[in-house]
Amino acid sequence: MTLKTFRTVLFTALFFAISLVGYASEDKESSDEKEFDPKEMILHHVKDGHSFHLWDWNGHAVSIPLPIILWTDNGLTTFSSGKFHHDDSGKVVVEDNGGKFVKFHEKIYQLEEGATSVVFDDEHHPINAAKPLNISITRNVFMMWISVAVLLLIFLTTARSYKNSKDGVPTGIAGFMEPLILFVRDEIGIPMIGEHKYKKYMPYLLTIFFFIWINNIFGLIPILNGANLSGNIAFTFTLAMFTFIITTISGNKNYWKHIFWMPGVPVPMKIFLMPIEIIGMFVKPISLMIRLFANITAGHVIILALMSLIFVFKSVAIAPVSVAFSLFITVIEIIVTAIQAYIFTILSALYFGMATEEEHH
Repeated sequence: MTLKTFRTVLFTALFFAISLVGYASEDKESSDEKEFDPKEMILHHVKDGHSFHLWDWNGHAVSIPLPIILWTDNGLTTFSSGKFHHDDSGKVVVEDNGGKFVKFHEKIYQLEEGATSVVFDDEHHPINAAKPLNISITRNVFMMWISVAVLLLIFLTTARSYKNSKDGVPTGIAGFMEPLILFVRDEIGIPMIGEHKYKKYMPYLLTIFFFIWINNIFGLIPILNGANLSGNIAFTFTLAMFTFIITTISGNKNYWKHIFWMPGVPVPMKIFLMPIEIIGMFVKPISLMIRLFANITAGHVIILALMSLIFVFKSVAIAPVSVAFSLFITVIEIIVTAIQAYIFTILSALYFGMATEEEHH
């Protein structure tokens, strides 16, 4: 790593760390009436939501609302999340399309007919409200669209640069992208799949590598306030399912023979190995899903937990220590954004290579 690159990473991480102190303090100021709860603050920032909370100003939350889209008994219901006035406790009731709605822990509930407010049981679960079908555009959905737009812009610009280049030398963003694309091809695609079969898998490998990497980077930007797509288990599950489907479809005769009737071993051992291999088919995508989700989420939780120490101990003396350790973890997180994209891609390529490997005599 060059000195210039190190400085860039250091200043970027410092910005992230200082910004996170600001977000933690906003949560503290917005809850002066109750004791600071680090668990509540951390969960608030790592889970999905219906708006982008930017900052608090004179006791009022400044946020970017997103559209709420619900399917209720009265049909399609849409309104802005700004109508909840940044309330997440279920106290604000929004009336629209003949229904009454509240937001509690970033979930939308519809009150029963005749109810004017939400009622909770002893475990603080709503008892007079039900969840309608929620297809709203949340922070994660919005950032997924943004990342897709960024990917299209990058790759279309790169392709146009090659098309307009007379000598084949990449310029502009294509000069930055070419080493990364060659890295995925030469270090992941060819070694894991094989020189004769890797080409048809390259579009998928390139897509998931850059898609995961870009979303990991977006998840580190504090102003996006929890738009952490890679830290959403549904997102990692979907990517893992794509890998599982492609692996299953690509499996040749040799692949399925090794799963259902392992060659070269005694028959009793074949019977013993068959259920293990079948289970292994499903364990592979599950490991992909959990690895990406856990690693990305863990980094965010650690940073927020370190920031919470300032308010748990109620002393600014702990701030230098919290910021220093948070800065260190943030630098690691910046590196992990690329490492996790690489690991998911290389394991996917490995599974494709195992599925298409020819029988050796």
